[in-house]
Amino acid sequence: MTENSEDAGVITVLLQRLEKKRLPRALDLKEKVDGGETLNDNDIAFLEQVFHDANKLGPLLDRHHEYQNLVSQVVQLYKEITDKALENEKGT
Repeated sequence: MTENSEDAGVITVLLQRLEKKRLPRALDLKEKVDGGETLNDNDIAFLEQVFHDANKLGPLLDRHHEYQNLVSQVVQLYKEITDKALENEKGT
């Protein structure tokens, strides 16, 4: 199996995970923090897992610049969630 076909399989799985699990959960967290709530331990564990997984994707993303815009948008969403969650924590 070539690197390109392996990459295609990994990317397919990652996009499915993003669509079905990570993005819906992130949008729920965004709504939660935008409503003034703070994150609970499960929410924080989810974000930690996302960041841990993302750190391992560097080489794959370096080979596939076509996903750069999508990755940037997802990173921005997570940044907005964490920034607002921190703001909410300071307000309590």
